[in-house]
Amino acid sequence: MSRQQQFVLMGRYNRDMNQRLFAAASKLEDDQLCSNMGAFFQSILGTLNHLYVADVMWLQRFAAGSFAGASCLDSVALLAKPTALNQIIYSELEVFLPARKSLDVTICHWSEALQEEALDRPFSYKNSKEADFCKPFGLVLQHFFNHQTHHRGQLTTLLSQQGVEVGVTDFLLWIDEVTPELA
Repeated sequence: MSRQQQFVLMGRYNRDMNQRLFAAASKLEDDQLCSNMGAFFQSILGTLNHLYVADVMWLQRFAAGSFAGASCLDSVALLAKPTALNQIIYSELEVFLPARKSLDVTICHWSEALQEEALDRPFSYKNSKEADFCKPFGLVLQHFFNHQTHHRGQLTTLLSQQGVEVGVTDFLLWIDEVTPELA
């Protein structure tokens, strides 16, 4: 399996896990979603928003790059640029869910359009504090997907603390469910 195919798989995993998180979060009342639970982004809603904000920031950086597949990110490039990593863009889950779904579909389409040879090319970008960086594009993509998994792990803990179980989120078990030929 090529690295590009692995990123396609990660995009699909990301999409499915986000749907599970939103389904679990939808079982909670607004005060439970917004309650400061001592997490880095305070609440369940704050952490969900952080994931969305970070994804938009990265995808906007990718859209500005000269990589094949960047045109798949045109819709994200038109979104307002997030102003902070802890920005609350969506305060209502019902409004948030369609935006999250749309972003996840975009990530899936974009990862399918990536080209293997681009993954070794240098990728220059500015972080949220405007510091300059240049890293191999494939490593930046690994970070992009790892960041999502990291915060989804936090969310499963926060949801569990509220009495809501997300279910199994293990990548290898997910592969067994959706792509048994890879198992």
